[in-house]
Amino acid sequence: MARTISRKSTGVRRQAKAQGRAGQVRKAKAHTNSLFDRMMNALPFTEDQWHRFFTVLILVVVLAIIVIVARVSGATEIASQRFAHAAANAGYKVRNVEVRGTERLNEMRVYERAIGREDLSMPLVDLSELRSELLALNWVKDARVSRQLPDTLVIDIVEREPHAVLRRADRLMLIDSTGAELEPISAEAASGMLVISGEGAQGRVEDLTDLLDAAPAMRPQVKAAEWIGNRRWDLTFVTDQRLALPEGEDRAAAALISFARADGVHRLIGGEVVRFDMRNAPRMYMRKPGRADEELAMQTTSEEED
Repeated sequence: MARTISRKSTGVRRQAKAQGRAGQVRKAKAHTNSLFDRMMNALPFTEDQWHRFFTVLILVVVLAIIVIVARVSGATEIASQRFAHAAANAGYKVRNVEVRGTERLNEMRVYERAIGREDLSMPLVDLSELRSELLALNWVKDARVSRQLPDTLVIDIVEREPHAVLRRADRLMLIDSTGAELEPISAEAASGMLVISGEGAQGRVEDLTDLLDAAPAMRPQVKAAEWIGNRRWDLTFVTDQRLALPEGEDRAAAALISFARADGVHRLIGGEVVRFDMRNAPRMYMRKPGRADEELAMQTTSEEED
């Protein structure tokens, strides 16, 4: 009986192709590994250093995952509370508050904000929050809060310095050099201090200081300054004579310097003139009481002084 022999040529070809692909993959892997090895060898690190680096990297990733999971589950808050409770039991809780640097500020206002932390565990005291509360006090320019273990909060205060008096419609307010209000002040207590007035004057205190610094000799003579029309200053001297200055910081400073020079020559302050007008500086108009008709005839310029 005859037999039919089947030659599975197609299977042989497939097998050859598969073997060819496997060879190509092996060659590709060998080439890739060889390229990676060359890159690693080119870097200035030993194999042991690379091993330690990847070990640390893995630990950091694991630690980050643990922290994230702990925060989501609330475990960190529980651990923090337990730690704070243990610290308090060990004597690390607020029993004393020490305040430093206060002269004008009533210390009780500081204690009022710190007293709520008494018997609180030291780790639970929010120093930043307490500092923010202290900075809200009028007299406090800066504050530093620190822990003095085991049981004391130390509060260092930097006070604002009184600079002038702001005249409001219903009261006088003591202010610092930036215009920040400190506290109400009586007319008697304000005697001898520079009085500032006019709408918007509070925001121009630093500009006024710069203006008066331009002519230091005039500073002791000025007892009041009024901000006129949100544009310029009128100065009142201790003799109640008044000087009108022009608009603009530079022009006002130049006019005040010119007036100071004229006063040095002609002794204007303390004289008969009640009002000096330098809004058209360097020309100056002067007015005497009862002689308004002669106001335009009495004038001087900075060129004449030079």
